[in-house]
Amino acid sequence: MARLFGRAVEQAPAAPDLRLSAVVSRILSLVSESSLIIAPGEKVLLASDSARALGIVRDEKLVGEELAAMVRHARKGFELVESRVEFKRGRLGTGTFELIVRALLIPELGSGTVLVLIADESESRLVDEVRRDFVANISHELKTPIGALSILAEAVVEASDDPAAVRRFAERMGTESVRLGDLVQEIIDLSRLQSQDPLAHPSFVLLENVLSLALDRTKLSAQKRDITVVPSSAGGLGVMGNQEQLTTALTNLINNAIAYSPDHTSVGIGIESREDIVEIAISDQGIGISEADIERIFERFYRVDPARSRATGGTGLGLAIVKHIVTNHGGDVRVWSMEGSGSTFTLRLPLASNSQESE
Repeated sequence: MARLFGRAVEQAPAAPDLRLSAVVSRILSLVSESSLIIAPGEKVLLASDSARALGIVRDEKLVGEELAAMVRHARKGFELVESRVEFKRGRLGTGTFELIVRALLIPELGSGTVLVLIADESESRLVDEVRRDFVANISHELKTPIGALSILAEAVVEASDDPAAVRRFAERMGTESVRLGDLVQEIIDLSRLQSQDPLAHPSFVLLENVLSLALDRTKLSAQKRDITVVPSSAGGLGVMGNQEQLTTALTNLINNAIAYSPDHTSVGIGIESREDIVEIAISDQGIGISEADIERIFERFYRVDPARSRATGGTGLGLAIVKHIVTNHGGDVRVWSMEGSGSTFTLRLPLASNSQESE
């Protein structure tokens, strides 16, 4: 094992010059970028943990045609090859990393050996998006409950000599205050999610723990409606990412299933793996979603049934948060629904390998 950035880095046993390779590794420990040393055939000789976390190394081979093309170009001469590359997060969904990649031929390490340095610009891009979106979200949604509270306060003053009216308006003010608090919290949560990349410093997340936490957080809302939540076992399945974010996504989907289901029904949770993908399906017996609405349900503040959302306290951000979390974990979310027959939301995430679990 070599050491890179103060962390373990796998080293191929047949490096062309082990002494020189060790010197290069020590030099790279002072560099903030992710790094790789690539031999001909795009074989990875050295790779930092952060490079592996990006998913650009698989079976000790460089992944990504654009990256491989840069390495081949660098191999033709001594000039530095530099480019901005969008690299897909995992093999599912549409999420991407925004990378600044530099490649340089280092013949002293062996014929055709190339050093690759990678700077992940995704976080700075997310910070800019958070700043822009937060202002838009505040102006878009907070006006309604704040306006309602203002009107109700005026109504209380005008009805000061009518105790029954005052009590009625005060109850509505309490409801609007709770809704306003929930909305502010979800906007804060969404902004925080946008600024925290779960794959920048991922951990192995056991799905059984995620399921247990989500069930605990939704227990009271299910009991109030006499809705039975029936989970399957996740066994030892796991993914790479952030446990709290994944728990939030699953909790939101279970709460959504409960909110849109009739009393005394059930919500089922199925978990199974298909090759290198794990699927988590949440099925309800609720009112269902129209085909037109399915296209828009992950938009921020979009509500399928505004009247029902008001009754359940929905903010229109829950599913947007789910989509954002899953996309940032390199996955996607699919929906099946039929009006009057319920809905099934399926989270699909890259399954963590045994080697990733042991890192």
